[in-house]
Amino acid sequence: MEEIIQFLAGILNREFIRAVFSNPRVKDNVVKAKLRPMEQKGELLFQLESFTKTQVFHKNLTVEETKDELAKLLEEFRQVQVETVSEDITVLISKKGKATIKRKRKKVQAKAADLSHNRKKKYILEEGIAVPFLQDLGVMTQDGKIVRTKMDKFRQINRFLEFVEDILPQLDKDRELTLLDFGCGKSYLTFAMYYYLHELKGYDIRIIGLDLKTDVILHCNELAKKYGYEKLTFLVGDIADYEGVDQVDMVVTLHACDTATDYALAKAVGWNAKVILSVPCCQHEVNKQLEKQRNLHSGKMKSKTEVMGVSEMLGDQLASMEEVLGPIMDYGLLRERFAALVTDGLRAKRLESEEYETQVLEFIDMEHTPKNILLRAVKKGSPAAKSRKEAEDCERFLKIQPTLGMLLAEQKGDK
Repeated sequence: MEEIIQFLAGILNREFIRAVFSNPRVKDNVVKAKLRPMEQKGELLFQLESFTKTQVFHKNLTVEETKDELAKLLEEFRQVQVETVSEDITVLISKKGKATIKRKRKKVQAKAADLSHNRKKKYILEEGIAVPFLQDLGVMTQDGKIVRTKMDKFRQINRFLEFVEDILPQLDKDRELTLLDFGCGKSYLTFAMYYYLHELKGYDIRIIGLDLKTDVILHCNELAKKYGYEKLTFLVGDIADYEGVDQVDMVVTLHACDTATDYALAKAVGWNAKVILSVPCCQHEVNKQLEKQRNLHSGKMKSKTEVMGVSEMLGDQLASMEEVLGPIMDYGLLRERFAALVTDGLRAKRLESEEYETQVLEFIDMEHTPKNILLRAVKKGSPAAKSRKEAEDCERFLKIQPTLGMLLAEQKGDK
């Protein structure tokens, strides 16, 4: 570890652009950190930006203070992505503390970092630099300016690419990668992924976008052909029935409605996908199941058949569950939000039980959209049996049957 600290300390100069520390050892503290150079009164300093799940903290450090801070950061994180003017560097640290350094020289030197203290936020896709697909999708003008009414969409695209940037070390750069985007819609983010990974980062990728709207898919294919994106294809199809590939490296599902997200996640697990990025949309399934229970408890069921069906499913636990969760179940809005959180929490636990290291992250600010949870799962090869039990215990207590659990059980042949 000392060798890694000295190596990183040796590149803390004016050619240093940035470092991103990710994959924390402890999930309930700082989840990510960024380091960038800056200058104050002619002195080279480094700004450390630390992210918890709800807050961001900043502190400015001298070169010597930064060197001391590196030791702490390397104890807290297992992955470091470093960029300098001339190199891209990846540092991976195993659970036992063994470090591996991967260095790649750039064919063309990058521009040195902006050292100003109060600099404008830097986006992966920068303002002022014309990007064809953003122009055609109405986000950017012909001279590279962001359309005022599309600024939220521009920020959303860049925020998503930051999540992609974090998982780059998980993607093999020595072969063609297959990425599948379920429910791609107008494909803002699909085009952004292809542009970022292939055009900017040089990955050999094939991306397939899938959606049910024929006119939208036709338009997206026309745009892909226009830009010369030869390995970007859009197809009309349903998530649950799609069988067009045998192996997928990364699955993306953004705002797929209700159980469509569950089918996409189950497909990703079945393909043994290395990375899953999912932003769920509306989640009605669990809410409907909880509503039926509430109606049975309050005597509002519409028919004897419905009463018998729900009674058989719930058994003797209905009264106790309603007593515990009454303050939520009595109010439709609260029950709906509770159901959505339960659904995503169970999805995360199910993915963990399938050998994925899973994070539940804030996608964008709540002020832009309430659908702001992103599930990021990276295949690690060690299933968490505890997570499956936690999911099953929760489902048993709430007397719910979410689709993802049933789909994964079917894949395994469980009864």
